[in-house]
Amino acid sequence: MGGLKDHELMAKVRAEEFTFVTNNAVDFRRLFRHEAIHPGLVILIPNATPSVQRALFSAALEFIGDRDLVNRVIEVNLRGETSVIREYEFG
Repeated sequence: MGGLKDHELMAKVRAEEFTFVTNNAVDFRRLFRHEAIHPGLVILIPNATPSVQRALFSAALEFIGDRDLVNRVIEVNLRGETSVIREYEFG
């Protein structure tokens, strides 16, 4: 789905009820803001190398566990070599 435009990705997320993972926080916060109900958004804050992104995503998965992400955002940031995770309601 790498070649899709943001609005096309959002249509797919909506149709398939995907929890969406991105490092494009600005655009996808804007798109998700218009959703009354959404299946969750995970934002990897730093624009980092693929290996760092994988580590941040792994930290996010560990944090999420069996949480219900409906209308929730999980932001994973990096401070030094430590991941910092923030969860909040959005929608």
